[in-house]
Amino acid sequence: MSNTDANLGQAALSKSEYPLAIQHLTRALSSQSNPSPLWLIQRSTAYQRTGQHALALADADNAVLAAHSRGKRELIATGHFRRAVALHGLGRYGDARMCLIWCQKFNEKEKGVTIWMAKVKGDYEGAGGEEAECNRVEVKEMPDRVEEVKQKGDEKEDRKPAETNAPATTVQTPKEKIRNEWYQSNTTVTIEIFAKDVPKDAEINIKEGSLEVSFPIAASNSTYDYTISPFFSKVDKSKSSFRITPHKIEIVLHKSIPGLKWSSLEGTAPIEATTVPEPIAKIPDEVIKAQAPVYPTSSRKGPINWDKALEGEDNDFEGEEIDGFFKKLYKDADPDTKRAMMKSYQESNGTALSTSWSDVGSKKVETVPPEGLEAKKWEI
Repeated sequence: MSNTDANLGQAALSKSEYPLAIQHLTRALSSQSNPSPLWLIQRSTAYQRTGQHALALADADNAVLAAHSRGKRELIATGHFRRAVALHGLGRYGDARMCLIWCQKFNEKEKGVTIWMAKVKGDYEGAGGEEAECNRVEVKEMPDRVEEVKQKGDEKEDRKPAETNAPATTVQTPKEKIRNEWYQSNTTVTIEIFAKDVPKDAEINIKEGSLEVSFPIAASNSTYDYTISPFFSKVDKSKSSFRITPHKIEIVLHKSIPGLKWSSLEGTAPIEATTVPEPIAKIPDEVIKAQAPVYPTSSRKGPINWDKALEGEDNDFEGEEIDGFFKKLYKDADPDTKRAMMKSYQESNGTALSTSWSDVGSKKVETVPPEGLEAKKWEI
């Protein structure tokens, strides 16, 4: 009879006949000592769509436990997804967000998880972020079993702890109860360490291939240490970051290879840090100006300072060396430069040499004898 009721419940659910689906699925589940996680998920969906969020959460919690007992990873993921949807309906955005993370942990391809992750994130931030009461994380990955709850009364009150007038106090999380989770996108890997009252001066050292976290636990006079070395893949240290909030440490690692899917946080091969080449020292201008370059020469007097020679400051050099210099200059010059050199040299009777055709091309180059000498015209 249970299978018949389950089939009728599934058919009613597909037709959006939610009260009828709840009725049939309840009969099917009541006949089982070890309830089917699939039937619990289906009834949770029906409860959710009739606005009975606490009942939907109870079935989703029990579905996760039943799926774990049978080793059904995909049903575990779907159970967490239904928990997230129910928690969102109850206004518990921090818990909903955490259940979606667990859902992705067991099945990244769970239908609807991406859309709900964006929806929950928007409501989470709109409510005030981590400081908001509704965004606190109290849910556990392995929920407590929930007994059958009647379909009446205010279901929100069924799941709420009793309120007291005592002021809320923040107590540092004991070392043994600190937990961590991680999830990834195409470009980042996010690690969350859930611990209350973490000191603001906690040591968090992000490297290209490893992570080290350390902070003191005052109550037990001990230190919490969390290390990952090496990473699954190299990260961009310059873009990675972390922040410490009253309830957790959030570390965002930027992947050096965007799009690479990490199958785990830790890898097997060591990651070497990128070495930055030392900058090439710049030669001061004073040093460059202090000594002009010298060039190889066969002169008996050694190398010549051509800067001084060409400026007329150094006359202690041999004629064949200057002659060779100008021959090479003429040989390597372009046609306009050669024309300028020939015209200026011939018209000035050897007293001027120009390499600019634009200066000498349209005018005659006058003879300008050296100081103390006089130019004479030769008659043939």
